[in-house]
Amino acid sequence: MSVRARWLAGALVAVSSAMALAQDAPESLLPPGFDQPAPTPAPAPRPSARPAPAPAAGVGGTSVPMIQPLPGPGASAAPRAPSGPSIADQIDPALLQELIDAQRPRADIPPQQARSLIHTGILDEADGGLPGDDTRVLNGSYVRTVLEGTKSPLVSRWGSILLRRALVSRLTVPAGMNGADWVALRARVLLRMGEVDAARAMVQQVDSGAFTPALESAALDAYIATSDILGACPIAAITAARRQEAEWQMIRQICRSFEGEGAAAMAELERLRRRGVGGGYENVDLLLAQKYAGSALESRKAVKIEWDGVEELTPWRYAMALAVGLEPPKALLDKAGRRFDPIAARAPMLPLANRAAAADFAAGSGILSSAAMVDLWSQIFGDEDVGGEWKANAATLRQAYVASEPSARLTAMQSLWGASSDPQRAHSRQVLTAYAAARMPTTADFADSSGELIASMLTAGLDRNAARWRQVVDVGGQGWALLVLGTPGTVQVRKGALSAFYDDDPSEASARSRLLLAGLYGLGRVDRDVAGDFAGDVGVDLNRQSRWTRAIKAAADSGNTTLVALLAGAGMQGESWKQMTPLALYHIISALRRVGLEPEARMIAAEAVARA
Repeated sequence: MSVRARWLAGALVAVSSAMALAQDAPESLLPPGFDQPAPTPAPAPRPSARPAPAPAAGVGGTSVPMIQPLPGPGASAAPRAPSGPSIADQIDPALLQELIDAQRPRADIPPQQARSLIHTGILDEADGGLPGDDTRVLNGSYVRTVLEGTKSPLVSRWGSILLRRALVSRLTVPAGMNGADWVALRARVLLRMGEVDAARAMVQQVDSGAFTPALESAALDAYIATSDILGACPIAAITAARRQEAEWQMIRQICRSFEGEGAAAMAELERLRRRGVGGGYENVDLLLAQKYAGSALESRKAVKIEWDGVEELTPWRYAMALAVGLEPPKALLDKAGRRFDPIAARAPMLPLANRAAAADFAAGSGILSSAAMVDLWSQIFGDEDVGGEWKANAATLRQAYVASEPSARLTAMQSLWGASSDPQRAHSRQVLTAYAAARMPTTADFADSSGELIASMLTAGLDRNAARWRQVVDVGGQGWALLVLGTPGTVQVRKGALSAFYDDDPSEASARSRLLLAGLYGLGRVDRDVAGDFAGDVGVDLNRQSRWTRAIKAAADSGNTTLVALLAGAGMQGESWKQMTPLALYHIISALRRVGLEPEARMIAAEAVARA
């Protein structure tokens, strides 16, 4: 026990003693009710057939009374309280309040209304989630290793969509793992993927009183990332009330300000700013906290944010700046790169042009759907305050959808796709035009552009629309490769078609041909002997084994859909498709197909060839 804890315990004993001594009259030593007038005697009970117990025998055979005799008239009276001030009056009121608060329950949710930690998630299997019992049979330490090893975003848009679906599914807690920590692990991966809204929704599935330290930290990061600072207040007041990290200290004072104690909260934040809270937090962090907390005051005290000397844009600084209606300096944003684009793309407080620029990255990462992209650009088109390049781009998108001539629609789409110098931006623009591409007529006049049109359609999963191009594309071309990978049905690809694609492959080190083989073999759409011959041509060894390949194969053998999705996500980490090997792609596609996720497998395989 710490010195402070022993002192608090001693003080609590002193308070109890003081209350016992501070009596104005002698204290009765009688049990409750014994010092009251005798009640009117009740009618005698009917005799019982059971004999009364004999009195207990004492030493030497004498009887011992069953009730201690009352003191006689000569007994001394109870001592009076000493004169002078009470000990209770001499204790610091703040300490007394702290002692009282320490005895309060952590949560006031009745047990019958508390949410279970055995099954957690926001997407039930009936609504499209993965099977909830898949994780019940898994070892908690093994699942922790898989999720903690997924440290970076995925190269695949469709892989990110699948992993997000797995993480937010209503899953049973693995064996040997705490339910709150199970939520924290999944929320952490979602945050690393840029899925901040999904991460916040996950942590909100747990009652505040059931939070563990790991879930507290994950929840705080999720609330900060979404600029929902006040969302962390219940946690800061209950399970995290004793945490002394800088963020928690600032959060507590912000919450205090919005609870009506603004002046005291601002004073404490100022004291922290002058003293320095440490942990890498600087003056600007406290100023941002003061500005946010000050918005709850009627005085509207002005707080000037000083960015001079700030060298890094942290999640706290970015989120707090957005929350108080500021935009961080451009130099800091440029230095951060695309780190905050997933947040900016969905931040309603940012200008539409800023959100659209961020969406050029977020859509390619699976964070924004095609419908969400079109909705964002439609707002730009209808907003009179937006001009310049983004206004022109929105008008071009409108042409891509509503121009009367198909050739004009294609020209508009190609203008939006732009050059391939920025692959992530080009892929995001293909997401934007997916439904426009689906409206194009399937004629030979547009066969040369079929590869780009099909790739655009498949970003939104429009596989049946893409399948209409089967009679138009040339065997061995880019459009043909995307169709044999991405569309439903049974297809068996011959060696001649693979060789034709290989001969015209413009990618570096024939990356597309290698990934095409891996995808087709994983989907079972190429004969084993044909695959072996073509693997020798392109220099691919699909028989090599690793710890990860054995793990995902074993998960597929057991039919565990959720574990296959988690392992597939771990195998698709990276910054670009250059880091995806044909061996890893083959095992991912094969495992997904075997556990019933063939549509996702087809989309990932087609995306690999389109973006390699």
